[in-house]
Amino acid sequence: MKEKTCRTQVAQVLGLWFCAVMVSSNAHGGLQSAPLKEPNGQQSTITVPARAGTPLYKGMQGAQRSEVVFSPSSRTVTIKCRVQDPNGYFVPNIRRENFAVYEDGVRQTNADVEIEHAPVSVAVLMEFGGRYHELNKALATSVHEALRHFIDVMGPHDKVALFKYGSTVETLADFTSDRESLNKSFSQLDTPDSSEANFYDALIDTLHRVQAAGPGGRKAIIVISSGIDTFSKANYQQALQASRDAQIPIYTVGLGSLMMQEADVYGPEAPFSHFDWRGAEKNLENFANASGGRAYEPQSNVEFAAVFDDLTENLRVRYVITYVSSNPSNSGQPRKIRIELVDPQTGAPLKIRDSSGKTITAHVFVQETYSPSKA
Repeated sequence: MKEKTCRTQVAQVLGLWFCAVMVSSNAHGGLQSAPLKEPNGQQSTITVPARAGTPLYKGMQGAQRSEVVFSPSSRTVTIKCRVQDPNGYFVPNIRRENFAVYEDGVRQTNADVEIEHAPVSVAVLMEFGGRYHELNKALATSVHEALRHFIDVMGPHDKVALFKYGSTVETLADFTSDRESLNKSFSQLDTPDSSEANFYDALIDTLHRVQAAGPGGRKAIIVISSGIDTFSKANYQQALQASRDAQIPIYTVGLGSLMMQEADVYGPEAPFSHFDWRGAEKNLENFANASGGRAYEPQSNVEFAAVFDDLTENLRVRYVITYVSSNPSNSGQPRKIRIELVDPQTGAPLKIRDSSGKTITAHVFVQETYSPSKA
């Protein structure tokens, strides 16, 4: 009996010693404690990965469109929308219970949430021609480098068409998923011949081609260009209106800064030194904003990799929210949609922190209404 009592006392002492070691280790950072969670296991905040402190794109963010599909037979509503931080980066890690979905002011209690990495159909319009041979050599180098980075981030089910323009638009490759074919199409291009750079005409032409012949699914146009226009029949305002009307996001990769660096080599007497490079870059920003895309202005070829990573994430990644509408009708007037990010325990706005612990505000891009008869 005494031996049993002794063993019990030893065990108690060892237990106290172990607890003391654990407390001491935690106090000195030796052991990491688990994140604080609510009683039912749900975290009260989410933390997003480390990202750059400023947007990679320039100018204003174009209006980010959402997609809404309504199935009359089941009254199922499917919403594809973006959630991003103030710098335009996608916010990951948001769970189903953090989305509060309202239709005509009524909370939908059966919403399911997933993340979609959708295949895309992209037309790439490249500036490949201009009046001055020396500038064209630098242009060809930058266009090749940019296009190589874009093809590197293509998904296996993405479809890409390649167009180049100088005086006119020329098709290099129709929509295809064959990387080898795409690489072959542009790798044989040499320094562009001297020509006009009819950008506005080329942009309008490409918008029409994508609308008429582009594959289904999520579409976009990527413009790799300085934005300089020398002799288009269309003017800037006509091209801007076409960008608004087409409802196809335009992502511009402006080469103006790179071309200015090249022009500086030849001094102020070179004829291309007097181009309005800054004005052309601003025009590219406006085309992107009007269409719901983004404008990038890399300062060196090294930045192309980050540009196309950001571009394709913005184009491809969506939260997909699915619910059965509480409205028993499968037709009728347009219905209002509202999505909030909430703490499921309190109903208060969800706390989102960056990697440094700073609280950030996330924005849900979703259209205000959908029509059951048209969605």
